Parts: sequence; C-alpha cells; structure tokens
Amino acid sequence: MDSFSKRKYLLGGIFVLVALLFIVKLFRLQVLDSSYKQYATKNVLRREVSYPARGLMYDRNGELMVYNRAAYDLLVTPREVGTFDTLSLCNILEIEKTALIEELKKARNYSRYKPSVIVKQLSQETYAVLQERLYKYPGFFVQTRTLREYPFKTAAHVLGYVSEVGASDIKRDSYYSRGDYIGSTGLEGAYEKDLRGSKGVNFFLVDVHNRKKGAYREGRNDSVAVLGKNITTTLDANLQSYCEYLMQNKKGSIVAIEPSTGEVLAFVSAPTYDPSLLVGRQRGSNYSKLEGDSLKPLFNRAIMGAYPPGSTFKLMNAIIALDEGTITTDTKFSCNGPASSPIKCTHNHVTPISVRNAIRESCNPFFWNTFNSIFRKYPTSVEGFNAWRNHLLDFGFGQKLSNELTGEVSGNVPNESYYNHYYGERRWNALTIRSMAIGQGELLLTPFQMANMAAAIANRGYYIAPHLVRSVWSASENEQILEFERNESGISKDVFDVVIDGMQAVVEETNTRYRTVLDTITICGKTGTIQNYQGSDHSAFVAFSPKVNPQIAISVYVEHGVWGARYAAPIASLVIEKYLTGQIAKRRLPIENEMANANLLNPIQPK
Repeated sequence: MDSFSKRKYLLGGIFVLVALLFIVKLFRLQVLDSSYKQYATKNVLRREVSYPARGLMYDRNGELMVYNRAAYDLLVTPREVGTFDTLSLCNILEIEKTALIEELKKARNYSRYKPSVIVKQLSQETYAVLQERLYKYPGFFVQTRTLREYPFKTAAHVLGYVSEVGASDIKRDSYYSRGDYIGSTGLEGAYEKDLRGSKGVNFFLVDVHNRKKGAYREGRNDSVAVLGKNITTTLDANLQSYCEYLMQNKKGSIVAIEPSTGEVLAFVSAPTYDPSLLVGRQRGSNYSKLEGDSLKPLFNRAIMGAYPPGSTFKLMNAIIALDEGTITTDTKFSCNGPASSPIKCTHNHVTPISVRNAIRESCNPFFWNTFNSIFRKYPTSVEGFNAWRNHLLDFGFGQKLSNELTGEVSGNVPNESYYNHYYGERRWNALTIRSMAIGQGELLLTPFQMANMAAAIANRGYYIAPHLVRSVWSASENEQILEFERNESGISKDVFDVVIDGMQAVVEETNTRYRTVLDTITICGKTGTIQNYQGSDHSAFVAFSPKVNPQIAISVYVEHGVWGARYAAPIASLVIEKYLTGQIAKRRLPIENEMANANLLNPIQPK
C-alpha cells in the first residue's frame, strides 16, 4: 500500500472518531442530562444577582442610627422582550411612556443579553401591583434591593449617603456593575468595603409567561450573598440630636470629643439636612436643591470650614512659650488697654498681668509679648518661627486629623517659604506676622482641629487621633475594635497646670459665668471673638470638663455670633451639661431656649 493510501485511511479514521465523539456528546445532552430537556419545553435560564443588605450603624450606646428597608428595581433583558402593553406598564410604574422607551433604548445599547435597570427603587405598594401582572411583560423582572433609613434624622455629614456607581467606580473596582450602589461620602464611603457585603448569584428557570419555575440544577450553580458588616460609631445619638437642635437657624459647627479615647461624641455642621432626603427616587432632585441652597447645607463646616481661631488660640501661644522657657507662670507684661501697641487690647484691666489672668482677661498685649518672646529666644526670626510652628504641627494643626470623612481640609499654618515669598527672605519677623499672636492673620483652623486642641489640653499634652467609628462587626465574626494612634505633643505635663487654671477662671471669674457656669461641674474653657469683615464677628469657644478626669472636650463655632461669650460659650456649656448629667438644670432652661431659638442666619446681628 502506497503512502497516499495510508494517509487516506488515517484521515478517514480521524473523521469517524470525531463523528463518534459528537454523537456521544449529543446523546448525553439530549437523553441522559434532563436539565437540557427543560429548554426544549421553552424554559429560559435567568441569572439574578442577589444583593446583600448593607451593614447597620449604631451609636456608642447601641441605638440604631442607620438601617435598611426593602426596595425593588425593575430590570429588563432586551433579547427576551416580547410584545407588551407599554401604557399599562407605565401606569403601574407611574412614569411617562417616553421615559420607558428611552430606558429600553439605553438597555439595548448597553447589551441585548445583560439585564439593565429600567426603574429604580419601586415602593412596596408598586411592587405588589407589578408582581401580580409581571407575566404580561416578557423580559422584565424585579430585583430586591435595600434603601437606607434614619430613625434619628440626624448626623447627615457623618453618616454620608449612598449613590449609584459611575464608570470610574466600575473601572477602579471589578466588584461593581452598572446599576450598583456605593457609599459616596461620610462613613458610608469610608467603610464601604465593610458595609457592602458580597453579592450572590442565583440561576432560575423562567417559562414563556415570565414566571419562575424553580432553581436551575437545584441551585448547584448559585452563590450566597454575604451580609455587610455592622458599624458601631462613637457618636452619642441623643447628644447629636441635641447639638443639632441648638444649632438650628445658625451657621457653624459643634465637635465634641472624649479626650481619653479620641472618640467623637457629637459632630455637627450647621445648617444640616435630613439624610433621608438623599434616599429613594427623589434623591437626584433633592440633591440639586441642597446643592443650590445659598446656606450650603452640604458643606461640612466642621472639617471643610477653615477659620481664624481668634482668642481661643492664645492658649497655644501660652503653652509653647512656657515650654520654650521664654515666659514663666510669674512673667507679667503691661497692658494699656485700647492704647496698647502694636496690638491694642479690647478692654482695660489690672496691669501688669500674668499668664493665668491674661488667659482669663484675653489680654492681647500679653500674648503679643508672649509670641514675640519665642522669636527672641533664637538667633534669627526664621528659627524662632520654625520652633513655634513645629509645636503647632505636634498638636495636629496644619494637617488632616482623620481619613473617615470626605473633604477634610488641613487648615493653614503658613511655613517659612510662604513669608519669604510674600515679604522676602530675612525681611519679616514676629512684628510682621503679629496677628498670629491672637489667632488671626493667615492662621486657619477647622472646628475639628480646635476640638482636638481642647482634648490635647485636657490630656495635658497628648491626643488620640479623633475618630467616628469604634468597631466593625457581624453576627458571624468577632467584633473588631479599631485602634488609633496616641500622638504626643512633646510639651511637659506641668506646663498645662497654669493654662488650665486660666481656662477655669474664664468660665468662673468673668461675665461668661452668667450663662456658662454649671452648678456642680467645673468647665475649663476659652472664648474667642473672630474679626469678620462681611458682617458681625464670629463667636468661638473651646472647653473641656470636668477639670479632673475630663470626659468631654468641645469646640463651638458660630458664624456671626458677635462675640465668644454671646453664643458659643453658652451652647458649649449646655452640651457639656446634657452629656454629663443627662438633663438641663431648671435655672438654665431660659438659656437653652434662647440659644435654640436664636436665628443668626442674617450676617448682621445686634451687639
């Protein structure tokens, strides 16, 4: 037999073998495997994603702050769509026919084989009606989702909101698909990977009437969704509500911190908004209204608002000078009241004056001389400035304090290069930037940083990184207690004694006492009146309480609040009293009523 004949038989044998393999495969599929028989009876395989419920959020005392309620998305697979009554479907969904047609067009353009969302977040009532008639609309099906609910209607800037993913989200993380939801801001965004859980997938057989006939292959191809993890926040929900009550019809913020742990007890940016406005089908229109509001309720003043700290910052200049040894507890400087130079004082008092009484009286000349003394210690002004600035950085100024909230700014503690550029090298000194001595000028702090300063003073020289989440947990896993860094200022603990005594004197020995002193609890604080050239001056107050074993440190900043003791100090004292005692003393109820009902939205306020 020649070689040609051998090759002919070899090729023929290969073809026969391949044919036999196909026959065996077809026999197995059509006769032995019953699952494929179901397709012959006009069943269609549908893949449905099972979305887990997002994790819940609780306050520090176990009060539920965020939970879920069921919602329903209507999806369509374009290749499965048959003839249907568009008008009747539109009536059920309460949408215009043109809107439905447009969404169907988008779905076909996206994919004829992959499902797309047609209408999001149907109500329970709409879903009930639709479910009974869904067989009339081939290719359409409903998928269960969850929406957020807020029993307290507070803490919108902390909790954040959830929105639909964009193209950049999908590109960044393959977990997401078109139509998914993602935490966008606040804790929803910062803890997204914990809160979201893991999606599952279910395969169903669906008949020609769009009705589920059961699980495909008895669910062997399915995967189970994993619930999102829960979060215990550091907030006290009742205190948060009370702070928002006091700040109604005002612009500003309240931040309260537990000094020993760095846990944020209350975090308010005013004006605020009801977080439920950014949930559901009206989210888009509500967001546009909030974004266009002239009062800027979406702007988080507690971490985005960079303000001059005013006289509250005099505490830092005293602490730095005492640690640098350029003043002592016995050092005294003269004050000529409004005739003082280069910085005049706002009022007359006994002179010369020591550091304790200078804090009490908020004496501008004393703190100018204190600021200047730090510069004079060093051979050059630049060296003195950098020594002063480095102390501020050690207290957390000029930097972001947390990575939990969207949009936090660093504030502004200018560096040497800034002044060299502005004035020229070796052409500036303490006198040139003297406004920094009294917390004005280029110095800008956020209310969050000011509250952290109060906590660091309460701790006599250190702070725990302020944070809003205590733990992350689930029913199937042990609670994960989060740990946060202790930051040392490097300042001797003894330095703080005289400063704290002066803070106590502010509350108990000045006119501030009439609206701030509590009956049985010592408050140590410092008022601040911040110059404002676009209306009334701003009102600020930082404090902690009790003096021994402090449990709360606070900053209150009220825009157009006239002066520190007018609004910020009384509001802070009410928050402290509410947190430490659980109620407001009867004699102080008129003060509470006055603070809560004060409307300071007009930038010009009577003095």
